[in-house]
Amino acid sequence: MDSPRSGLPRRIGIFTAGCLLVSNVVGSGIFTTTGFMARDLGDPWLILAIWFFGALLALAGALSYSELGTALPVAGGEYAYLRRAYGPLVGFLSGWTSFTVGFSAAIAAGAMSFAAYLVQIAPFHSENGSLSTGIALTLIWVVTGFHLAGAGSGGFLQRLLTILNIGAMLILVVGALMLGKGNWSHFSLSAPDITPGFGTTMVSLIFVTYAYSGWNAAAYVAGEIVDPGRTIPRAMIGGTLFVGLLYLVVNGIYLYALPVTELGQPPILPVANKVAAALLGSTGTLLVTALLCLSIAGAVSAMVWAGPRVYYAMAQDGLIPSLFAKTPGMQQAPINAILLQSLWASVLILSGSFERLVIYSGTVLMIFNALAVGALLILRRQEPTLPRPYRTPLYPFVPAFYLLVSTVIVGAALYERPVEGGLGIATVLAGTPLYLLWRRLSGGSHS
Repeated sequence: MDSPRSGLPRRIGIFTAGCLLVSNVVGSGIFTTTGFMARDLGDPWLILAIWFFGALLALAGALSYSELGTALPVAGGEYAYLRRAYGPLVGFLSGWTSFTVGFSAAIAAGAMSFAAYLVQIAPFHSENGSLSTGIALTLIWVVTGFHLAGAGSGGFLQRLLTILNIGAMLILVVGALMLGKGNWSHFSLSAPDITPGFGTTMVSLIFVTYAYSGWNAAAYVAGEIVDPGRTIPRAMIGGTLFVGLLYLVVNGIYLYALPVTELGQPPILPVANKVAAALLGSTGTLLVTALLCLSIAGAVSAMVWAGPRVYYAMAQDGLIPSLFAKTPGMQQAPINAILLQSLWASVLILSGSFERLVIYSGTVLMIFNALAVGALLILRRQEPTLPRPYRTPLYPFVPAFYLLVSTVIVGAALYERPVEGGLGIATVLAGTPLYLLWRRLSGGSHS
């Protein structure tokens, strides 16, 4: 089942793969986006319903990707699936988008969230944005250093941060229920002056899909996973179910702590910090915020690890310069690809705001995730003899559900937030002349 171009050693087991997925999903999104939803929707039960629906959508995607990942257990995730199903141009655009938007923008948003929380507890709190920017950049490059040292060092960091990640959320939940000063009546209090429409609801669903993004993380390192036919489905489906349950519980705690009107008041971004202050007071706030910083760092680490595997696979296929496929030394890590991604994420930190980055990246990611799920349908028809150790249950209804909902979300996002959505589409299309130029320079031999 190995691709002939899979040059990375298989040494990632189910626990590390699960840690990669959980850390990649449980990052800044769950700790930051509910405030924006409270501001825009003003209804506690609608907020919980959208988080539940997001879990169902992520599970449908995980079920579909599990079949793709076991049939094509190579590095690169949806890049590999799209190239196989649609050809090298679409594959290139997928990888280009992963670089410019998918991973790099998510890394930048995560690092900005990390900084937003850290300055809440740091003794050197500053009112200007330069301190937060410096903190975000420092996080990216410290994590990058670990992953440049190889999969062993990066895997250890990922397992450690994942344990701390889940510990942070459990402390928040248990502390809220045992020691907190919340009120269950908050669930019946809506904002009287907010009437959410269809478009606003769809934008909130983009925030939720952003928070769930990463359920496909194991696919990016499939070329390094031991026994991919068994490990990939277990890590991807089990991890997605775990995260879905966790997100519903955490959002329940948010609403238990504060009424929706207060959750939607500035500062909106550090919503978990406000909740910790309301429930546990100043001491609890310091502890929980510190743990949340570690949690977000885990998500940044997961993306710094997974993303370069896409560029590595593209370089192996000759779609970008071969220097990004080099794995020098004993580390056997795609060092140049890692450096390239972290440099671009640093540029995004210096140029963007968190909310715009979420809409910008979330819209485009939804498009390519949907194309990858569509590749499942195409490959079932075009390559019926392809070995498939795992098959998506309730086929074709599960992938069809994902495709239908994704289409509605993307359409609503482009209508409601045309600037951010348009910039995302323009970024994707900007990859086409680069692809054509590279084909010409390299002799046009890619197929």
